[in-house]
Amino acid sequence: MTVACPLDCEYLQDARRHDKPAPFDPATAPNRDITVTERFLAEQEELLVFLGQRLAAVAVETAGVVDSDVRDVLDALIRTYRTLQSGVYYETRPENALANRLFGILQESITAFRRTEQERAGLPKTRDTDILGVLVFFDRLAVERNNTRVRGRAFIDLMRSFYSPAPGAADAANSRLVVP
Repeated sequence: MTVACPLDCEYLQDARRHDKPAPFDPATAPNRDITVTERFLAEQEELLVFLGQRLAAVAVETAGVVDSDVRDVLDALIRTYRTLQSGVYYETRPENALANRLFGILQESITAFRRTEQERAGLPKTRDTDILGVLVFFDRLAVERNNTRVRGRAFIDLMRSFYSPAPGAADAANSRLVVP
């Protein structure tokens, strides 16, 4: 029997601590031709945090989403940004309806990020190659966290736990109390 526990279920969290993920071989990492260094991630920290938060929020807020759906979205976005490098605009959309919906939301989020960035700085700072590199980073992380379960959500849980706001942060932001 399969039970769809919420991501914060104590039994699911305990099971994750005892999970034995499939061994990860960096030589088989997807998109090996794209170099993602720690320096690149540090330089793209704002984009990395933004995309991580959006990816986590969209995956958690959409009922029924599993890691394979998120991987489909990342794969389609990576292929889309690869074609942009060649000067051709062609969106590679996932066939999976749920992943296709997430794809659209993330594309809109990226467009909004770039628009906000341009309004702030007066010119676009984030290049397509920067977005591609961050997407590849998340894709590799998803492969590394893969627990090989069809309905697995280990990657989504990792993203949720890493990119969720600190407890009370939302309450403090929405509070009308003025603290000196």
